[in-house]
Amino acid sequence: MKILLAIDGSSFSGAAVEEVSKRTWPEGSEVRIVSVIEPPFFPTLETWVPPEQYIEALEKAAEEQAQTIINKAAERIQRAQGESLRVTQEILTGPPKNVILDDAESWHADLIVVGSHGYRGITRLWLGSVSQAIASHAKCSVEIVRAPVAA
Repeated sequence: MKILLAIDGSSFSGAAVEEVSKRTWPEGSEVRIVSVIEPPFFPTLETWVPPEQYIEALEKAAEEQAQTIINKAAERIQRAQGESLRVTQEILTGPPKNVILDDAESWHADLIVVGSHGYRGITRLWLGSVSQAIASHAKCSVEIVRAPVAA
């Protein structure tokens, strides 16, 4: 089984990592951990554009953060699963909804696992829902994991 685990470092994606790490998977299964970096967007006037070094520094910081996130997830899964689950990692760039769907399709994933922020109402309208878009458009099964609510 090929499992695509898309994470962003939030507690919600942490719940998805935990779900993948504790489950028993069929022999020969593989999990591909991805984190998607959105390119910086600057709604600016034509008279001011950020210096190139600033954009490069933002991109480098985002890449380092994504690498840390997927390294921790890979370590957690490997600690729990041992050699029974092959783990690979990838940092991708672009709009998360599209990039995750495209990656899952090109990799021929059997399952996409994502966390849900649980946005509702106007917040969902403004921010959108990556998990909902993936569930609606994926060509494979999707599992949306919710983080436990603190009591």
